[in-house]
Amino acid sequence: MVTARARYVDASPQKTRLVADTIRGRSANDALAILRFTKKRVAKDLLKLLKTAVANAESMPGSQVDVDRLVVATIFVDGASLKFRRRTLPAPMGRAYRFVKRQCHVTIGLEEKK
Repeated sequence: MVTARARYVDASPQKTRLVADTIRGRSANDALAILRFTKKRVAKDLLKLLKTAVANAESMPGSQVDVDRLVVATIFVDGASLKFRRRTLPAPMGRAYRFVKRQCHVTIGLEEKK
C-alpha cells in the first residue's frame, strides 16, 4: 500500500469527509475525474494529495506499479488537534465574537487492484 498525507488542511473535518466519501473505493483515474469536477473548495487539496499518492506509487524503488490499476483503498480525515485558528469578529458595543477555523489531516492509501 502506498500512502500520502496532507497535514493542516484549511477545511473542517466534517466538510472534508463529505468529499472523501465520494472517492473511497474508486480507481485512481475515476477519483481524479470526480475531484476535478467537484464544486467544493477542499476538492483542490484532495486532488493534489491524490496526485502525490500516485506519484509516490510510481517512484517506489523495486516495484512495477501500473497506475491504471491503482484503487483508493483507504482515505480518512482526522481533526487537527489543538491547532484551531481562533479569529474574532467585531460585535456591538465594542465587543468581539470569537470563532474557530478548523483544520484537518487527510491520509490516502492506494493499492494495486489484482
